[in-house]
Amino acid sequence: MVPELVTAAVVAGSAGLVYLAAAAKVVKQYERGVVFRLGRLAGAAREPGFTMIVPMVDRLNKVNMQIVTLPIPAQEGITRDNVTVRVDAVVYFKVVDPAAALVNVEDYKFAVSQMAQTSLRSIIGKSDLDDLLSNREKLNQGLELMIDSPAIGWGVQIDRVEIKDVSLPDAMKRSMARQAEADRERRARIINADAELQASKKLAEAAEQMSEQPAALQLRLLQTVVAVAAEKNSTLVLPFPVELLRFLERAQEHQEHPREHQHEREIEK
Repeated sequence: MVPELVTAAVVAGSAGLVYLAAAAKVVKQYERGVVFRLGRLAGAAREPGFTMIVPMVDRLNKVNMQIVTLPIPAQEGITRDNVTVRVDAVVYFKVVDPAAALVNVEDYKFAVSQMAQTSLRSIIGKSDLDDLLSNREKLNQGLELMIDSPAIGWGVQIDRVEIKDVSLPDAMKRSMARQAEADRERRARIINADAELQASKKLAEAAEQMSEQPAALQLRLLQTVVAVAAEKNSTLVLPFPVELLRFLERAQEHQEHPREHQHEREIEK
């Protein structure tokens, strides 16, 4: 009789240990436990730590509450100004309602991924190429709103959406390079023309000033000679005043026809 009682006690103890092992569950700090009892949602989500369920009746599903980084595959589309581009992005989201994430949608990660791809293609079609290249912050906000609107019902909150890269066709890259080069050349020509205009105004003022003081022209000539001589050139080109040529011409005529000039002076007297 005693051995039978001992055996029964051992069997009961073993069954109790198995029951406790099946009923005891541990939820990690970054998780929440959602319990389904006979297929129906039972109460609020279980908090992190040790918890108990009813074996064979309850089923505990653990939902990760960490922020998930989900890359969006590159989507090809045509912008509003008819340019074909490939754009890829990344979505940061987290679960805020674990029960809704399990009950309202079959696979919330796949659902967010598909919604993000659809929204990205929609953003490409509504935007110009310049917006995709230089105004990404505004596009990121619009993309976040488009994804977050249906994700609220899935118990998911979109934390941030970032457009990573915009790929352009090679022909478009060459066209943009030529456009940028032409724009730089245009600005360079405008700057040179403006410099020439300012220089011409200053030269006109200098010429007017020198016309009032003839000696200033001679001083400027000597300064030019000094500046050229400082370069140690073997050849020096020196401008010759026209007035000096005229003086020499009159002196030569006086030597060739002294009588005529003398007669002119006597008449003048």
